[in-house]
Amino acid sequence: MRNKVTVVGAGNVGATCAQRIVEGGYADVVMVDIIEGLPQGKAMDILQSGPVLNFDSSIIGTNGYDDTADSDIVVITSGIARKPGMSRDDLILTNMKIIKEVTENVVKYSPNCIIIVVTNPLDAMTQLALHVSKFPKNRVMGQSGILDSSRLRTFIAMELGVSVDDVAACLLGGHGDTMVAIPRLTTVGGIPMTELLPKDRVDAIVERTVKGGAEIVGLLKTGSAYYAPSAAAVQMVEAIVFDRKKILPCAAYLEGEYGINGAYVGVPAKLGANGVEQIIELKLTPEESEALKRSAEAVKELVGIMKLG
Repeated sequence: MRNKVTVVGAGNVGATCAQRIVEGGYADVVMVDIIEGLPQGKAMDILQSGPVLNFDSSIIGTNGYDDTADSDIVVITSGIARKPGMSRDDLILTNMKIIKEVTENVVKYSPNCIIIVVTNPLDAMTQLALHVSKFPKNRVMGQSGILDSSRLRTFIAMELGVSVDDVAACLLGGHGDTMVAIPRLTTVGGIPMTELLPKDRVDAIVERTVKGGAEIVGLLKTGSAYYAPSAAAVQMVEAIVFDRKKILPCAAYLEGEYGINGAYVGVPAKLGANGVEQIIELKLTPEESEALKRSAEAVKELVGIMKLG
């Protein structure tokens, strides 16, 4: 029997995420959205590509949660997207209402699922989902670090003219302007990028990574990134569905790790059938540790705006 994955939100991120899951044969998918006809139409279109691409996973679209019942994983992508000039933080109060309602429905129909949050501001929305769901922390996580690391890996590969397969990136912290890149632990063929590039180029690449989402928003004029975010979310789905025990950077709830308590922060984590099965603690320099703590404090400030109590 195949796993069942619900994708909440049939916009660009949600629909592309659903498409990647069924094309990969990872699970059957239910795509839910409040806009009548949107998830049904996109699901039918994706389903009709099956004979061409040789996949037979099923996908349906719906405007209610009945069809999502007993999902193994729920990926939450619903919410408004960033507009030019808008920070992730500006989204918080609007998306808070959406994520609260979505999470309540997820818990009602799939009380044993694992939740992956993609909606921005990512870390705060993930903490909201944990608060509303009352799930154990290992079953609520956010997609952030895979995307940010992928952007960093892309820019390094472009700079050096090498395969992205040879680049391993290390990024920690919140998904936003306070993310913390660790260049000394970011390698190309096992060699730290700091030994391959001068400091000014390292700094420039890190800066572009931090602003990677905003760069795409500015180019698109309307809408925001969705190909890379959906691919990152699907990598998490695949690790959980197949119990891969993969070490992936994601937003996980910290309770003392890295000296941080009570916040979702991007860290390396082992993902498997039970969700976040282990948080990997890296040995950081005092400067790196302080930067990570500042990032966590920025997340806590956003959480404070929501007055979760």
